[in-house]
Amino acid sequence: MNIVILGAGQVGRSLARNLTIEDNDITIIDTDVIALRELREKLDINTRVGEASHPDVLEQANVNDADMLIAVTNSDEINMMACQIAYSLFRTPTRIARVRAAGYLEHPELFTPELIPVDVLISPEQLITNYIFRLISNPGTTQVLDFANGKVRLVAVKAYHEGPLVGHELKDINEHLPEVKVRVAAIFRKGKSIKPTGNTVIEANDELFVIASAQHIRAVVSELRSVDRPYKRIMIAGGGNVGRRLANALEEGRYKVKIIEKSPDNAKKLAETLNKTIVLEGDAADESLLFEESIEDVDIFCALTNDDEANILSAMLAKRLGARKVMSLVNRTGYVDLVESANIDHAVSPQQITIGALLTHVRSGDIVSVHSLRKGAAEVIEVIAHGDAGNSRVVGKTRDELKLPPGVAIGAIVRDDDEVIMPHNDMVIEDNDHVILFLADKRYIPAVEKMFQVGLSHI
Repeated sequence: MNIVILGAGQVGRSLARNLTIEDNDITIIDTDVIALRELREKLDINTRVGEASHPDVLEQANVNDADMLIAVTNSDEINMMACQIAYSLFRTPTRIARVRAAGYLEHPELFTPELIPVDVLISPEQLITNYIFRLISNPGTTQVLDFANGKVRLVAVKAYHEGPLVGHELKDINEHLPEVKVRVAAIFRKGKSIKPTGNTVIEANDELFVIASAQHIRAVVSELRSVDRPYKRIMIAGGGNVGRRLANALEEGRYKVKIIEKSPDNAKKLAETLNKTIVLEGDAADESLLFEESIEDVDIFCALTNDDEANILSAMLAKRLGARKVMSLVNRTGYVDLVESANIDHAVSPQQITIGALLTHVRSGDIVSVHSLRKGAAEVIEVIAHGDAGNSRVVGKTRDELKLPPGVAIGAIVRDDDEVIMPHNDMVIEDNDHVILFLADKRYIPAVEKMFQVGLSHI
């Protein structure tokens, strides 16, 4: 696929890296000459220096021959204008734009071919908010992903010594949870993927990716570690787009929420906007303020400012002062390992969350969702099977007949929108099944995509 990316920031660079691995032709446009030179040295891509929304720059980047334009500059207006020009002048088939401002997102009627021709809107702040909300709703997990409109959930869990299943074989999970449909899609031990079988013995510190119906996740987690009691008291550092959205989502539930905002003007606006959240004007790294607000009683402290260093330091301070769990938003990918080796429970990477949403629309085949795992090294995708035994490589086949690439496993199947099936050897895939696949190695993504493409006879 021929793809033009606008913006060589964190998201643009990560996206280019992911797409070049999958043999796409990539051109990236930015005004930053140094950033583009570094990308050319590392990746097999084309670059163009210039303003991303200028018609002449887009023309020089051969956008007229592109299959897709992905606008992820730091400016909503440039992203939208570039999509308009790509549509009006060059008839680029697919146009994707990152749009952050709530003022635009609150009016989806703007985004039509007649007005602003954006096919897919990506809102990083909302994606991050949803991601964090799921983590808070599922204590004890390190990642939580929903599939098939929330009917199936994948969680990442680190096994601890006190877990009932630790030291036991995977097949014992059916004895422990006889009424629960559950499957372990992958296990990472000491950073390396091992293929889970019924005879695999779960060890302490294994990272397991488990798929089950959403209502059974808590029971599954309890078999691998002592279950954390539900979070109730939440403290948020930073009242920007993510902090405000998260507070708004949390206060509608059973949570007691406090938010610390440094800017007096922003704190005032938050107090006027939020209904049940207590808004505090101050510095989240102020030890006396945290003590004053009983940080030792906080269940989870979320550092969500735009400053990585401030997030890391305030989260570490909150942990030292007694917060039960702490979370830090980390924009720089190089900081993620640092954060995870420190005494911080969750490092949230906006790039990886956003990349998954973008890849959903880039991949071939009827792919519903894509999520990056383990810092982008692995993926889990939801794809719809189409066709019949005559024109499909998957429909009408049993799991054993599929001959999946190495490291690829079927986690679950959702049939007729409500039946959740945990795959077994003689299970047959049917037309319109939603198949959830775990890929331990992203190099096999093109092979998986090819498997789910149907022949020309399918209508």
